[in-house]
Amino acid sequence: MSSTQNAQNDQNPWWKEAIIFQVYPRSYLDTDGDGVGDLAGITAKLDYIASLGVDIVWLSPFFKSPMKDFGYDISDYCDVDPLFGNLDDFDKLVAKAHSLGLKIMIDQVMSHTADAHPWFVESRSSVDNPKADWYVWSDPLPDGNPPNNWLSVFGGSAWQWDTRRKQYYMHNFLVSQPQLNFHNPDVQQAHLDSLRFWLERGVDGVRMDACVFHFHDRQLRSNPPALVRDTSTVTDVNPYGMQAHIHDKTQPENIAFLQKVRALLDEYGAVSIGEVSSDDALAQMAEYTAGGDKLHMAYSFNLLTPEFSSAHIRRQVEEFNERVTDGWGSWSVGNHDAIRVATRWSDGPWTPQAGAALAKLVLAMQLSLKGTPCLYQGDELGLPEADVPYELLQDPYGITFWPEFKGRDGCRTPMPWTAEAPNAGFTTGTPWLPVPGEHLGLNAEAQDKDPHSPLNFARTIIHWRRTLPQLTRGEIAFFDVPEPALALRRDVAGHPTVLAVFNVTNQPVTFDWPDAAGAQALAGHGLAGEVAGTTVTLPPYGGWFGTKA
Repeated sequence: MSSTQNAQNDQNPWWKEAIIFQVYPRSYLDTDGDGVGDLAGITAKLDYIASLGVDIVWLSPFFKSPMKDFGYDISDYCDVDPLFGNLDDFDKLVAKAHSLGLKIMIDQVMSHTADAHPWFVESRSSVDNPKADWYVWSDPLPDGNPPNNWLSVFGGSAWQWDTRRKQYYMHNFLVSQPQLNFHNPDVQQAHLDSLRFWLERGVDGVRMDACVFHFHDRQLRSNPPALVRDTSTVTDVNPYGMQAHIHDKTQPENIAFLQKVRALLDEYGAVSIGEVSSDDALAQMAEYTAGGDKLHMAYSFNLLTPEFSSAHIRRQVEEFNERVTDGWGSWSVGNHDAIRVATRWSDGPWTPQAGAALAKLVLAMQLSLKGTPCLYQGDELGLPEADVPYELLQDPYGITFWPEFKGRDGCRTPMPWTAEAPNAGFTTGTPWLPVPGEHLGLNAEAQDKDPHSPLNFARTIIHWRRTLPQLTRGEIAFFDVPEPALALRRDVAGHPTVLAVFNVTNQPVTFDWPDAAGAQALAGHGLAGEVAGTTVTLPPYGGWFGTKA
């Protein structure tokens, strides 16, 4: 891309008005009967994705991997794992996506590799090989213990003894996911080269997994106890949240590396989004998106928590806007690491009726916030969390912390496409995770035929949102209204103010909202609610949009 095109791209940041749709390839559609989704299956369903009205398709990792963490443990950054197909399949996917006006975003897991990666195989072979310093190695303490108290997100120490080098290597996640040493410039360059490989194949963006984990404290200082326990990133049964993670991640050297990534992306007009999981996620999001020379946007786990209240949502957005003054955020309420939002935010036992209403309300609310929405496959169907029995669990994270935490399998079960075929049309073989019975009735084919389904609501409101520049690029402010209502305004020059109010519970609410006086209702979005004068009446999980001069 020329410098002129880059300048035009900066002046017209289309990604701020875009919607991202995450696809978890293992669970989307299996075309070869092995029980695991593949790239050809995604290509076959791109028309479905395009019908939603989204702009960017984020593909979770499909690279070569031992699959101990289901693709987030990469053994070759520049090839497709045979489980998913091959490079030709990927090229066909990109071509089909582009023909439909969709952009493709790949998931780059840079902080660590699989222990099967040739880089690590060489690194662990001796203390003086060419890649000896490509990973984080340390001698033991005199008593044989690891060099410090750092913990793994997935449980236990972040250090693993290696008999080949007679040293410990660091791993922030699984033992089989050794931590790369980003202080070595050769490691940084290797990642930039791998990213360029995919950009040359037509990739339009990159999601940077665990992007706060790239660098570590060179002095290997132990972390102090956490003054406030982090429960947004990990559950309260995980001791990881007991530390203040000031030395094992979020190091200042990361800024310069993110600038290198941005410079490369700018050559191709590609965009980036970073996953930020830290003790103070907002501070990191501000730092990583400021100045227009690092990440284009970032998201945290702040709306991926169990808390669902108007106060919580307002607090997160207002704090973000206060601290992230010249950066850009992405609001995610569901992904492959979190309990499905239809269950996590349900105000009472999940039922198909209540689940459908909640799915509509959450999507409408998410699309009304300032930032780039990021949707997760199946949430457009209102899928609840699957209850996967212990004997069928695949996620090592869940197996470690079971039964209080069952891991991530419950949000990763296969997409239900139809009730007319085995395994909801996902595979002709045995699916890698079971298709839960409650998902069968929520299949995409049935919802496509139902004008009142969550699927058709998603299509309607996504397309409706595009007609309102206030919702795609306007400023945001909130009103003081009684719980459980969330009321906000979106403003952009040259257009009337858009007002929105949502009921985040399964009980009807009525209250007085003086700021709504004189507002005119907007139609076409699909939510139920009424404002008469200043009196707001919202059914369970209802909402209302209006305009005011």
